[in-house]
Amino acid sequence: MEVTIEKLDNFGRGITYIDEKIVFVENALPGEIVDIEIINEKKKYKEAQVLKIIKKSNDRIKPLCPYSNECGGCDLNHLDYSKENEFKYTKVKELVKKYLNEDIEIKEISFSKENTYRNKIVLHGKSKVLGQYKKHSNEIIPINKCLLVNDKINEIIEQVKEDNIEEVTIKTSNDLTNILVDIKGEITNHDKLLNIANVLIVNNKLLSNDKSIISPINDKKYYVSSKSFFQVNRFLTSSLYDEVRNTVKKIKPNRVLDLYCGTGTIGIYISDYCKEIIGIDYNKSNIEDANKNIELNKCNNIKFICDKVENRIEAFKDIDLIVVDPPRSGLDAHTREILKELDSKTIIYVSCDIMTLMRDLKDLNTSYNINYIKPFNMFPRTYHVECVCVLNSK
Repeated sequence: MEVTIEKLDNFGRGITYIDEKIVFVENALPGEIVDIEIINEKKKYKEAQVLKIIKKSNDRIKPLCPYSNECGGCDLNHLDYSKENEFKYTKVKELVKKYLNEDIEIKEISFSKENTYRNKIVLHGKSKVLGQYKKHSNEIIPINKCLLVNDKINEIIEQVKEDNIEEVTIKTSNDLTNILVDIKGEITNHDKLLNIANVLIVNNKLLSNDKSIISPINDKKYYVSSKSFFQVNRFLTSSLYDEVRNTVKKIKPNRVLDLYCGTGTIGIYISDYCKEIIGIDYNKSNIEDANKNIELNKCNNIKFICDKVENRIEAFKDIDLIVVDPPRSGLDAHTREILKELDSKTIIYVSCDIMTLMRDLKDLNTSYNINYIKPFNMFPRTYHVECVCVLNSK
C-alpha cells in the first residue's frame, strides 16, 4: 500500500492517514512516499512498517549502526542529527501550545555533537547471546559494539559477550577513568575484568575493593553505584545542571527542597548558592551515595532523607525554592497539590518525559506562572527530550 508521510509523531514515527484513520509508520520521514504493510490495527489507529521507500526524504541518512533496523535502543538513526534537534524542539513547542495554551518562552535546544555520549549500558543475555531486545519483543539481538557508548564500555562488551550472562550493567565515569561492571550469570574471565574494571559485581557479590565509581560533573564529583541513578549523557549533563544553577544563583535561596534527588547531583551542584538543602529520594542506593557525596564535595548545608516524596512533602514550610527531577511518570497528584500549597517562590522542574511534564505544568499553572522551558537533547538518536522548566509563584 503506497502512502505519503505527512509528519512525525511524538515517538519519531511517520504519520499518514488511510480511510481517515491515523496510521503510525516506523522508519518513515515527512515527505516520503513509502510502500507499507499494516502490522497492527486498533479502533482509533493503525501501525505499519515500511516495505519499500519509493521517494526518499533529503533528511534521511544511512544509519551507521548495523543493528539499527532491529535493536530497540534507537528510534531516529535514519534522521539527520540537525533535523532530530529540530524535531525535538518543535515537539516541545507544539505540546506546550496544545496542553498549556499559553505564550511560553521555549529557549533554544541544547545538544552535543558527540555520538558516544552514554556512560551506561544495560545488556540482556540468554544461551550465550548478549545484546539488546528487539523492538516490541523479548528476542535478543546480539550486540558486539554499541555506537552510543564509549570505547571503555565496548571493551567490556567484547570481554563478556561469549559468557553465559543474563544481564550486565556497565557504567563509566564521565572522564572515563572509572569503570563499573555488574553481572548476573556466569563469567570465565574474572581476573581479566578486574584488571579493566574498578568495580566488579557478579551475582550480587562484590569482587573488587571498591563498590562505586567516582564521576565528575563540571566542578563537582560524585560516587555512583550500580543501582544508583546518574545522568547518562557525559557531555551535556553539565549544561543541563548549569541551567538549574544559573537560576539558583539569581535567587540565592535560604531553604531548598530537592525532590527525587537521586545521588544528590543537583543539590550538591547548586549548594554553593543556598543556605540549606533537603533532598528526598526513595532509592536506598541513591541516598547512600548521596551521603557519601556530601563528604566528597565538603558540603555542610545538605541533608538527605530516604523515603517517597509523597510521604514527606507535607512536613515542610517556608521553602524558597523547590527542585524536582522525577522519573518518567512525573509527579503524583498528591505531590502536585502540596507543591501548590507550599507556595514556594520558584520551582525548577527537570523532566525526562515531555508528556508528564505537560500534565504536571497544567496542574501547577493554577498557582505558578511558567517562566520558560529549555529543551536538551540528552538522548540523541531516540525520540526522548529532556527539559528544564522554571516556574514562579503567582
